[in-house]
Amino acid sequence: MNKLLIIFSVLFFSISCTTKNNEKFNLKEGDILFQDSDCGPFCESIEKVTFGYKGSKFSHVGMVIYNDSNELIVIEAISEGVVKTSLHDFLNRSFDAKNNPKVVVGRIKKQHQNLLKKAIEFSKTKLGLAYDEAFDITNNKYYCSELIYDSFKFANENKPIFELQKMTYKDPATNKTFPIWDDYFKKLGVAIPEGKLGLNPGGMSKSNYLDIVHIYGKPEGYLKQE
Repeated sequence: MNKLLIIFSVLFFSISCTTKNNEKFNLKEGDILFQDSDCGPFCESIEKVTFGYKGSKFSHVGMVIYNDSNELIVIEAISEGVVKTSLHDFLNRSFDAKNNPKVVVGRIKKQHQNLLKKAIEFSKTKLGLAYDEAFDITNNKYYCSELIYDSFKFANENKPIFELQKMTYKDPATNKTFPIWDDYFKKLGVAIPEGKLGLNPGGMSKSNYLDIVHIYGKPEGYLKQE
């Protein structure tokens, strides 16, 4: 269960983050981190039906914020609920063939950066809330994409900057629900929310409000531009 839930699961000072190949990149508060998590069949089923920036297959997302010690960390929704996570822990969850974190950095475009302060403040008010196991955007729980979506919607006077899409839990090769989802929702005791509105990290990574400013390591599906 924990493996699944890790899926969904403004002050521009910067910090230098070093990847395993000693490359340095200056993250900023409000940056959005798209992650290709290695969590087995659950992640594989998500990645099979969602596609992100240049074909990247993302299964998780979090946002960079400052903690009380003025250190950059990540706020995210995982199995424990909405939590604060160190950058080190976030970046060391999954790696590409070159041993670099499979994380891509999205940054709100300059003309929209006025949204960041309110979005960050909103996200912090959700710390401690439960994880949204049912992926229901109408309850007071959060999965990873939903937390970022609601934060920026609030900051933009209740107008979304990320697009909701109809969710699917079906294998495109068979048009049948992935067995792992059948089992998951049966144990949860709720109907599979096939076709209901929601969002995923891949779709969010292609938002017109974002610039992709850094790639720590290549996610699955990423198409290198020559």
